[in-house]
Amino acid sequence: MTAEEFRARVTGRAAAAGLTIPSDLASRFEAYYRLLYSWNQRINLTALDLDTLPDEAVDRLLIEPLAAAHYAAPNSRVLDVGSGGGSPAIPFALASDAASLEMVESRSKKSVFLAEAARVVGLKQVRVITARFESVADSPEILGTFDVVTIRAVRVGPDEWGYLAKPLRSGGFLFLLHQSGIQIPAGAGFKLYDTYRLTAKAQLSLFRRAA
Repeated sequence: MTAEEFRARVTGRAAAAGLTIPSDLASRFEAYYRLLYSWNQRINLTALDLDTLPDEAVDRLLIEPLAAAHYAAPNSRVLDVGSGGGSPAIPFALASDAASLEMVESRSKKSVFLAEAARVVGLKQVRVITARFESVADSPEILGTFDVVTIRAVRVGPDEWGYLAKPLRSGGFLFLLHQSGIQIPAGAGFKLYDTYRLTAKAQLSLFRRAA
């Protein structure tokens, strides 16, 4: 896929979601995609079709985090849980102009990729933590530190809500990206702030950490 084809695909999908994407951001998205494509040949980072990059893949990889970023305050300190192949974390941090990004990923090979991807796209204040989130949520450098926690999940179990609240400052936000049409009630430590349509198939449930 040429740079022109990639740009047309991404700007077209952004337009379908009612969004525009600045040229510089589109270029950084492409750098992320190219690296993900290359590394995905060697280690399993994503099951998305990166060869033909169909609409669904573009939406999930880039457009969903781009749309979610519109609801984040600039210069937020962001923590992403279960970062995997880097989406939504890296596109979200780029699009929201995050002050810092920390990514928690339990698999060491994926952690190496995440660090390299952050470097390639020009994110400065970045740290990758190779651990299970539950094992580090109480650590002093994480506890009550972040403005935003991002996670993409089908569901959040009762015990997980407590862990997700720990990194957030009082009044901070949990950005939960998930399939559209699913209502997710707030768990312990959170209040549902609002829900937003991201794409035809994806939704953002925004939860605020209780004081």
